[in-house]
Amino acid sequence: MDDKKINFRKENIQAFAKVLLFYVCTIIILISTSHLSKKLSKQNVDFISVLLAILATFFVIVLFVKWDRISFAYIGMKPDIFTLKRLFSGFIIGLLLAIFQALIVMAFGHLKLIMNPKVHLGTVVFSLFFYLLIAIREELVFRSYVLRTLDNKFKAVFALSVMIVLFIFEHVLAGTSWKMSIIGSGLGGLLFGVAALKTRGIALPIALHTAWNFGQWITGFKNQSGSWYTIVDKGYEIQTENVGLGAFVFVMILTIYIISSKKITL
Repeated sequence: MDDKKINFRKENIQAFAKVLLFYVCTIIILISTSHLSKKLSKQNVDFISVLLAILATFFVIVLFVKWDRISFAYIGMKPDIFTLKRLFSGFIIGLLLAIFQALIVMAFGHLKLIMNPKVHLGTVVFSLFFYLLIAIREELVFRSYVLRTLDNKFKAVFALSVMIVLFIFEHVLAGTSWKMSIIGSGLGGLLFGVAALKTRGIALPIALHTAWNFGQWITGFKNQSGSWYTIVDKGYEIQTENVGLGAFVFVMILTIYIISSKKITL
């Protein structure tokens, strides 16, 4: 009995160490591709960087899958008959979340959305594809090998907690404030993690992630002008920001509850 417990603990420690090693590898990849993309091109640097990071991250996943002697299905990366349905439904849900947040903030007043005449169809398509790449890269890093390995070796709560901490840490490294990383990335990571565990795949979280970022860009909530841009009444900047944060927390918690519900099939 003691030998079994020792072996079990040893296996868990090794699995946790591999997860951390995997994450360190992805950080090295992200930093390296960022520097490399700047040397390769002066235009679309972020686009090239993310694309290279996806390719390199996928290669690392292949290495770890072979190392652990597991399958892509084990970490939720094997497409099935529900993949297209989850991509479609996830994209619709993600867009609705972004729109719902914007409507809540506007309902409190002091914020207006103005159509941006400088944004054309080509810009919209490029932005959509860019946010898709960002979502793919982050879901490969956080909701495939990391989350599923921890979930299979430990409990789901522990797996989600570790994944969220790493997700927050990366956004802090990227320059996001601790406040926005903990609230924004924390709740976002929880939503995408719950979606990944519920469906045992990354199709739904990729679609949710893409649509959420794209929807925020469209509505001007990405700190940059999208298809619309925001105008806040003078003197109400802090109040509007707090309302926006509160609306974000509300829509995220509500969606997490709905997706995690046993009555919902995705």
